[in-house]
Amino acid sequence: MSVTAPYLSLAQMPEVIPVFPLAGALLLPRARIPLNIFEPRYLAMVEDVLQGNRIIGLIQPASEEGQAPALLPVGCAGRLTQFAETGDGRYLVTLTGIARFRVVEEIAASTPYRQCRVAFSGFQSDFTPRVGEEAVDRASVLETLRQFADANDLQIDWQSVREAPNEALVNALSMMSPYGPKEKQALLEAPSLKRRAEVLVAITEVELARGKRAPMSLQ
Repeated sequence: MSVTAPYLSLAQMPEVIPVFPLAGALLLPRARIPLNIFEPRYLAMVEDVLQGNRIIGLIQPASEEGQAPALLPVGCAGRLTQFAETGDGRYLVTLTGIARFRVVEEIAASTPYRQCRVAFSGFQSDFTPRVGEEAVDRASVLETLRQFADANDLQIDWQSVREAPNEALVNALSMMSPYGPKEKQALLEAPSLKRRAEVLVAITEVELARGKRAPMSLQ
């Protein structure tokens, strides 16, 4: 997937970015996530980044308690690539993932939204499309997906699945998976695409063994 203004290396990334804490949300490099923005502080954040580099860090809170809960250590920076006003005070936006980051510190910002000093240095490979695809056990991913779909009566566009490169397939399934915040964070922090695929398969196998049915659309 191409981005209008691609970020090709960590040297091009800002040291301080606004962060959007969202439990259960997962963004990965070159993947897209739609967001419904309605809180005043995040409306202000969108308006500000539209005038700048359009980069927002999506990150999970460590808990959902309080107005400013502690943040988990790793998130993913995305570029705002689609924007629409709803007419009722909301913004519908899409973030396209650039690279993961590690939080260095939260800064004392004058903005209503939170900002963090971040480091991308541990995630250099995120800037290279499709890196590590050859190591992914695609057959295992597809078989696990088939079992999950059968167990949950899901309709899947198998033509699109067959045509998807390994990176797009693994990352899309990771983001759409109906698992909880801990599982999503494990998928985010996986050190390689191969490892992310293995984590995804392992989590899904555990859910299948439990006999859980999960609402999830993979069309």
